[in-house]
Amino acid sequence: MDFVHRPALRNFDHELGKHRIQIIENSNIEPNTKTKPTPIISSLISEGVREVVAESKKNQSKKKYYNGKRKKNIFDPKSKDTFKLSRTKIDLFLKCPRCFYIDIRLGLKVPPGYPFTLNVAVDELLKREFDFYRKKKKPHPIMIKNGIHVIPFLHPELDTWRHNFKGMRYHHPGTNLILYGAVDDVWVNPDTLKNRNPEIIIVDYKATSKKDGVSIDEDWQIAYKRQMEFYQWLFRKNRFKVSKTGYFVYCNGIKDKEMFDNRLEFDLELFSYKGNCNWVEKAIIEADACLRNAKPPKHSKDCHHCLYIRDRKSLVTESSSNRK
Repeated sequence: MDFVHRPALRNFDHELGKHRIQIIENSNIEPNTKTKPTPIISSLISEGVREVVAESKKNQSKKKYYNGKRKKNIFDPKSKDTFKLSRTKIDLFLKCPRCFYIDIRLGLKVPPGYPFTLNVAVDELLKREFDFYRKKKKPHPIMIKNGIHVIPFLHPELDTWRHNFKGMRYHHPGTNLILYGAVDDVWVNPDTLKNRNPEIIIVDYKATSKKDGVSIDEDWQIAYKRQMEFYQWLFRKNRFKVSKTGYFVYCNGIKDKEMFDNRLEFDLELFSYKGNCNWVEKAIIEADACLRNAKPPKHSKDCHHCLYIRDRKSLVTESSSNRK
């Protein structure tokens, strides 16, 4: 990003700064293939951040962090109606079938974490920024700097695809589940726009702050890759021609500046990733089968929630025994 963000995208002040954009070409993943870092500014002015964060806090203030057992949106194996299942719930199933079952079949979610309001601000401002170029049908500077022959995809349904509770949807006939997920962005190969079905690219925004730089090679980041692959699968099921290669736009906050100066500055890194959607169909069928069981699965060995419940139960039992 080579301009300063404002609350509204009316004016952009183009400046030089200490910022670097680098692309890591990644074919399942090749982290060492980098282009030369390029100086470019990427700043979030406090007014712009404040606007987005305030809206996020306003929405969060209406919610409780823990609501207990719910009465709606509970899977009924006897029902012939369709049932909506989000991308995050499929990922929950892959992480812990037991927590997934207790949530979807019994109506009890795992306790949520606190909202990442600054991440929400970065996400929203990135969307505004790419939308600025989308309306002009021109490539974003990050695309030009890194030689990527794409532009932001202009489509009347984009806002729906981005909406957390709408998103891109697909009715899975084998299970009668409606799968959905909300993308951050969609790009397109401009050479294919003249085609009836142009080739689109799925894009996801990520924000963090790490001194030693970022990558998508950590074990826990498999969830990021599954996220992109699920979106690619959804769009293909809706008859879009989707490139195997997607992109992660990673914003890494800089913490070594002497003064805050009412702004957060970022290094932007662009990671390409070739997705493989072969796991999606199997995961959906297995998730549906899990929900139709009369009993929940056993505790997962790697699930923090399951481990906490196990240890808590053990400690309470031990404490009660010691008092006798």
